Amino acid sequence: MSWFHTWWRDEVADGYKGPLMLSFVAFVVTFIAVRTITRMIRAGKGPFGNVSSGGVHLHHSTPGLLILIAGAFVGIGSPPLSAWTYVAGVAVGLGAALVLDEFAMIFRLQDVYWSQEGQLSVNIVTLSAAVIGLGAVGLSPTRMDRLSAVSIVWRSVAVGLLVLHLAFVVVTALKGKYSTAIVGLFISPIAWFGAVRLARPTSPWVRWFYSDKHIARAQHRADTFDERWDSVRFKWDDIIAGAPSTPDPPESSARQRK
Repeated sequence: MSWFHTWWRDEVADGYKGPLMLSFVAFVVTFIAVRTITRMIRAGKGPFGNVSSGGVHLHHSTPGLLILIAGAFVGIGSPPLSAWTYVAGVAVGLGAALVLDEFAMIFRLQDVYWSQEGQLSVNIVTLSAAVIGLGAVGLSPTRMDRLSAVSIVWRSVAVGLLVLHLAFVVVTALKGKYSTAIVGLFISPIAWFGAVRLARPTSPWVRWFYSDKHIARAQHRADTFDERWDSVRFKWDDIIAGAPSTPDPPESSARQRK
């Protein structure tokens, strides 16, 4: 386990990522706990129930927002790596999980928690957890502190590669592959792969650069990809979020695609 000790020393202890690591753990644990409790309430099991005040149902994004704000201000106002920064890290992770679990409701200003539209929250939480986790373990697109002993030539090469990598990330995003672009920001080959593939048919890249022939190819590729993987994604969403039990809002009856 020497690699783990080295990683922990370099990336967490010496890298000052203790608060971020605690925030990541609090984020994941809180989301799992909240989804478990809400599904138990939905099934009528366990000692839990909906919370209301004055006849108004109190959604958990409300205390989550207060906890998130409090944690942010505590983190900003605390001395670096004091005990309060670790407390702030836990508060931010906990509050963010409570808020993002109801992201779809906030986004649509409708109670779509158990609808198909409500599963957008799971997609946002999954993507957020991936980005926070990658940052917590030490992956960064701009980290070059270990190049301090090398020559200026190699540093220039590293900067050039970094700029090229960020260009691939931007191209991937313009091609409508937003999740791929965000994860590719931390894992370079994913962004490179996304940048050279055909764009999504509704993306800005298609409108700017594609001919009718390329648009047809992009549409066919997107339809083939969605037909192959949408069922897998929908099953994953149902496992995590629970199968929808209410119809979608009238203006959006189709499942959203990434």
